[in-house]
Amino acid sequence: MNRFDYVRPTTVEEAVRAIGSAANARFIAGGTNLVDLMKYNVERPERLVDITRLPLEAIEDHDGGLRIGALVTNSTVAYDERIKERYPLLSSAILAGASGQLRNAATTGGNLNQRTRCYYFYDEATPCNKREPGSGCQAIGGVNRIHAIFGTSEACIATHPSDMCVALAALEAEVRVTGPGGERRIPFAEFHRLPGDTPQYDTTLKADEIVLSVDLPDADFAGHHTYLKLRDRLSYAFALVSVAAVMKRDGDTITEARFALGGVAHKPWRNTEAEASLKGKSATRESFEAAAEIVMREAKPQSENGFKIELARRAIIRGLTQAAAGTPQSQSDKRIA
Repeated sequence: MNRFDYVRPTTVEEAVRAIGSAANARFIAGGTNLVDLMKYNVERPERLVDITRLPLEAIEDHDGGLRIGALVTNSTVAYDERIKERYPLLSSAILAGASGQLRNAATTGGNLNQRTRCYYFYDEATPCNKREPGSGCQAIGGVNRIHAIFGTSEACIATHPSDMCVALAALEAEVRVTGPGGERRIPFAEFHRLPGDTPQYDTTLKADEIVLSVDLPDADFAGHHTYLKLRDRLSYAFALVSVAAVMKRDGDTITEARFALGGVAHKPWRNTEAEASLKGKSATRESFEAAAEIVMREAKPQSENGFKIELARRAIIRGLTQAAAGTPQSQSDKRIA
């Protein structure tokens, strides 16, 4: 492991100064992703800024919704009674990810900023445009079973690994950040990036900015939601395809529907045209199939992941069906109908 400086600020202002005064600095809190990357020599920070003493560990009422501090652990969010009552989709998504030990250490801000689990990204011996821009993407034409089918580019086909972020996309959360230029809010749909020609950048967060909180809007989706995660094994595996779905109904009529996919793109994937197609429709399989078809028009499989197209189509239909019925996904049943 490379030598690095280590600092532990006690205020947000100190943290921003510390991250901005070193050419290659990284924030560290739970360390559940960054430490692995450092061990694999993928990340070689010259300075680690330990932010665990910052006052960002609260879940508070905010503007009719809830504000989750960047240092609130995933376990705390998942088991918070306010989250379970008002935003159960988020609780379900978090509990579908990682292990209990990791959720106890992983933070909200860290989850937002975790990096892909692409094999080639972690293998320093292979070309990877995310590690070394311009070197190439070995996954294209290589072992790409777990890779993206939406939003890819000739530079990168990696996927974002988070479960939590898929739920936050469907809930239309906001990310509150600050830096030398002051505080700003980033709509969740704009926080993560598609790879394009610069896959080394995962988010729109600037290098000298820090995440302060995730703000959940005032919304009533508690009655109709589901998080469906399809993976190679039941526990401790990243999604091949996941669906976070929320819905409002007036009788049998859908008045609003949102759903996001995980495991299929460089960011949580939403299709607002498909969501809009459900408004005013009856909550039927036919309506859900039509919405799924709209989403899948943009799918572009790689050499080994064509199965994800049918898997994602079925997952959308099942996720919307479960959300409409108010029957969240059981943690013991991950089969596709």
